[in-house]
Order: sequence, then C-alpha cells, then structure tokens
Amino acid sequence: MGMGVSLSQRTRRPALRRGIANVATALLFGLVALVASLAPANAWWNDEWSLRKKITVDVSASGANVTDPIGAAPVLVRLHVGNFRFSAAKDDGSDLRFVAGDDKTPLKHHIEKFDSLLGEGLVWVAVPNLAPGARTDIWLYYGNKKALATSDPKGTYDPDTLTVYHFNERGTPAIDSSVWANNAQSVGQPADGSLIGTGLRLDGRAPVTVPASPSLAWPDGAALTWSAWIKPAALQPSAALFSRRDGANALVIGVDNGSPFVEVSNAGAVQRSTAGAPVAAGSWHHVAVVAANGQVTLYLDGVSYAALSASLPALNTVGLIGGDSSTSSASPIAPATAPSAAAPSAPPDASAADGGAAPAATPDAAATPVPAPAAAMAGFVGDIDEVQISKVARPAGLIKVMAIGQGPDQAKLMAFSVDEETASWLSGYFAVILKSVTLDGWVVIGILLIMAAISWVVMFDRASYLSRQAKANAQFMKGFREIAADLTMLDRGDADDISTLGGRLTEADAKMMRSSSLYRIYHIGAAEIRHRFSNSQRAPVLSAVSIAAIRAALDSGVVKEMQRLNRLMVVLTIAISGGPFLGLLGTVVGVMITFAAIAASGDVNVNAIAPGIAAALVATVAGLGVAIPALFGYNYLISRIKDLTNDIQVFVDEFVTKMAEFYSADRPDPVEHRIAAE
Repeated sequence: MGMGVSLSQRTRRPALRRGIANVATALLFGLVALVASLAPANAWWNDEWSLRKKITVDVSASGANVTDPIGAAPVLVRLHVGNFRFSAAKDDGSDLRFVAGDDKTPLKHHIEKFDSLLGEGLVWVAVPNLAPGARTDIWLYYGNKKALATSDPKGTYDPDTLTVYHFNERGTPAIDSSVWANNAQSVGQPADGSLIGTGLRLDGRAPVTVPASPSLAWPDGAALTWSAWIKPAALQPSAALFSRRDGANALVIGVDNGSPFVEVSNAGAVQRSTAGAPVAAGSWHHVAVVAANGQVTLYLDGVSYAALSASLPALNTVGLIGGDSSTSSASPIAPATAPSAAAPSAPPDASAADGGAAPAATPDAAATPVPAPAAAMAGFVGDIDEVQISKVARPAGLIKVMAIGQGPDQAKLMAFSVDEETASWLSGYFAVILKSVTLDGWVVIGILLIMAAISWVVMFDRASYLSRQAKANAQFMKGFREIAADLTMLDRGDADDISTLGGRLTEADAKMMRSSSLYRIYHIGAAEIRHRFSNSQRAPVLSAVSIAAIRAALDSGVVKEMQRLNRLMVVLTIAISGGPFLGLLGTVVGVMITFAAIAASGDVNVNAIAPGIAAALVATVAGLGVAIPALFGYNYLISRIKDLTNDIQVFVDEFVTKMAEFYSADRPDPVEHRIAAE
C-alpha cells in the first residue's frame, strides 16, 4: 500500500509540474500581450510633440459602410472635451499636426474654429485616399508650445475644388478656402451655432453673390459637383438654394415644399427633377448635385434622391446663394458676339451728312430669336453651411462620406483613441485619473500611504537588525568554539563586557559580539554557573537538577530573543491584510459617488463614467501597492527570523551539552589530577 501511494505521488508530480509550467507560460504570454498593448504601435513622428492621438476613418461595414469609390477627401475632425485635451494644446491650435497612418507623412489641414475656453475645435484634414469598405488611420499630434502655425486652407483641397465657403466670417464676404480665391461679393448674416461652427442665415431677400471668375466659367456639358448643408426654416414652394442664369441658360438648385430639386434650362428648355420625400423644417440635411456625361444626379444625405437626363449649359455669370434672378447678369468674360465687342455706332448726324438713311440690322441678327428668361424663384429662408463647388463629378462614395462625416452621425465614420505621451506613462494616464479622485478617495489613499511608509520603515529596520544579528552570532560562535576548559571565560560578569580571549579577539570583534543574541543567552548561562561556584575552591560540579535549572533560565532568554526578532512584524501583517480591504472600501465608495453624480446630472456616456470609475480604482491600486511589498518583505524577514531562531535553539543545546561535559561529577579534579601526576 505504501508503494502504491508512493507510485501515485510520483505519477502526480510530473503532471503538477507540467500544470505549473503551463500556468507560468500563460502568465508570461499575458504579460507580453499587456506590454504590447500599452506600447505605441508606431514610432513617434516628432519628439517635440508630447501628445498624439490615433483617429480612425472607418468606412467599413462596422462604420459608415461606404462601398462606392471615394478617393482623396477633406474630412472634418471635430474636437471637444470628450476626445481632446485643450489644456495641453496651444490656445489657437497652431501646434496641431496631422500625420498619415504610416506616422511619417504630414497631411495638409486648416482650422475653421479652435476655442480652448469653450472646448471646441473644427479642423479640415486632407486624407490622401479612402478605400471603400476599409479603415484608414491618421495621427493627431499636439502639445508643442513652440510650434508655429501651419494651417493651409489652399492645400487642404485639390485644384478641382473651385469654391469652399465655411461662412465663419463676420462683417466681411465669405472667404473661399480653395486655391482659386473665389471670394463672395456680398456680406451675409452669420448664423451662430450652425451645424459646422458658424453658418449663413438667409431671409429670402438678400442672397450672397458668387463671382463670375474665369475658374467658374462653365462650358457647355461641363462636369460639376455642388454641395451644401441646409436647414429650412419653413416649407416654401420653389425656393432657390443656388441659382446661376445666363440668358436662357440656367442652373437652379432649390427646395419645393421640402423636396430638394435641380432645374436645368438649356436655350429656354427647362427640365426639373421629380419630387421625392420632403425634408422636415428645422432639421439639417446634406444636398449635393453631380453633373457629368448628360446626367444630373441629386443626392440627399449621401443617398441618390433624383436624377435628370440633361447636360449642364454654358454659364459665365455670377451665382446667387439663397436667391434667384430672372435677368442674366453681365459676365466679365464677354463672348465674341457680345455688344461691347461690336464697332462703335456712327454719330447721330452721320446719316444726314451723307444724305442717306441709317443702316438696318443684319439679317442674321434680326432672324435669331432670343428666348425669354424664366420667372425668378423665391429666395431660400433658413440656414445654409459649407457650400462647395467642384469642376469634376465627385464619386458617390465621397458624397456619402461628406454627408456622414460632416453631419450629426460623424461617430459612424470617425473614432478617436486615447492619448499617448512621450514623457511618461504615469504623467499621461494617471494625471487624468488622479484629477477625478474624490475627497473620500484621497482620505483612503492618504491612510494607505501612511501605512506604506510605516511598513517600509519596519522592513528596513528589521532587515538591518537581522543582518547585524547574523554577523554578530557568527562572530560569537567563532569565539565560543575556542573555549576549552572554562565555559564562562568569554563573560566577565557584565553583559556589556566581553573577554577578548587573551587578545585573540580584537576590540571591534568583541564589541560586535556584545550585540549578538547568542551572547545574551550565553551571558545568562555563564551568570548562572558563576553564581553556583563563586566560593568553591574545588572543580565545579553541576548536578542534573542544576543543569535543568540553568536550561530553564536559558529558555527564558530564548523567548525574549524571539520576541526581539519578531518585534514590529505585526505591522507588516496589518499592512498585508488591511491594505487591500481599505483600498476596496475606497473603490466602492468612489463608484457609489460616481453613479450618484451621473444619476443627478443625467449625463450617461462613457466619457462621464470612465474617469470616475478609473479614479475609484486608484484606491484599490493603492491598497495593493501597500500589501504586495509588505507581503514580499514579510516572507523574506520571516525566513531570516526562522534561521536565527534555529541558530539560537542549536546554541542552547550546544551550551547545555558543553556544560554537562565540563561540570560533570565524573570529570576529575584538575588539582588532584596534577598531584597524582607528580
């Protein structure tokens, strides 16, 4: 049966060792994965910037779900206190830098709005290529107080973009952010709190004029993309959002009782798209018109809304945002048949002088019919924002990205990661967490810090004391083993005075031996022996009863020495058991306060919950920070105490054995032995 148990134990031990090895391996891989997850995925673009944040433009099925081609796109990055630390950036945002996903290529950008006090930022970033159904990462760097502004509106948009109006000006015409500088020619009324910063408020009577520049001269059948965000104040019949008329040719984009439409007039022939589902008044919607290859497509909120089989007519006149005109406006690019290009007319008296009549009009001019211009539509009443005009047909995927990325559903397209810092991990993440710790949490953390300080002092004190004891005991045992006849020869009767063995020990060694726990026990035994033979002239002899009595005195000394060795160790046991519980108490109270604050404010989101929960967990971390070092130190000190205790027990046994040997009744009297020898 015993052999069976032994065989079973031998069978279980390899399995146990394999299990321990598997657990250790799993913990090692878990630690490596944790470190890898905390480490930055890419090298730092520039060490002068202390903070960076990854921004993911997600057009996959889990994000915006754009399957049509997109290409290069200027995307809007909205910054707020929930995803950006305005206190770490410059007040004007001039230290913002955007870098491609390779963390090497800087991207062009420009700031439409950056208010560090209100915690709001609007930045347009030129992303080189957005692949449909995929994710694209870019990096936002900030935190460099010495950085100079590099905002580049002209570089953010490609040369095919003819006009971009953000409408963030006050008292001046809208500034074109494209390279063509097609600035507006009239001042509009700003609309604060628009969809994207400041917009334009239209009353239907004062439209904003778009210039008739060479870059905006559209030839017959030209490609075009026009887009804007609109917010109708009311459902109007045939209200013009944008119009451009040149004689009998015209392009009008408007809203008819809530239904967006596009109307093309070519030599007087008018075509209008069919009406679809109307939009509600007082809500923002994205409207886009794309013309190319004899097809005009109207998009609403990124989705095809209506289509029209028509080509864009030649238009060289000014355009109107939020209004319409029934008369053609003169163009600075005059055609070859314009009246200003004809020869000057003869003076009024020229016919009389020649005696003839005035010449009649040429037959071609008299025979060419001129179509009458269409009646003007009503002006749009409501808000409009982010008007863009391009001379190419933008792909459907880009239209959808614009509608999602600039609107209220931007979270589907864009995701922000946590901040990464170059300085230190503690100053980055813990700085945010510690700011959220409540008063009760700081009280618990303060108590734990005091416990930690006391435990560290105790561990240092005990480790030093035990080290001194080990050295002193070793030195004492070296002298004790040199005793040959008199067991009390190391002791002079005073606990603070120790013999040097006739000069064989230095004073430094003797001083070290005085602090030995073994010497203190030895002193007790030596004192008991001297007390019993102080007046005897013969060789001392100890009976069994005397030896037992001296052994009892030595045991009392052992107890006192063990008490000295274990002094203050209870502090470490309190730190080990009490630290985690105090930390848990602080965490529970912090979580309760966090949820109570959320319930009172009604703001339920991750950004509101995460700091409070993280701050509450700091108390648990502090408790573990007290307990874990104390646990390690306690186990180490206990092993040292156990070794010293064993040394004391062994010494007592050795002392008693020598005492019985030296002072036994069977031992011959040294005087009598000397006389017999003589």
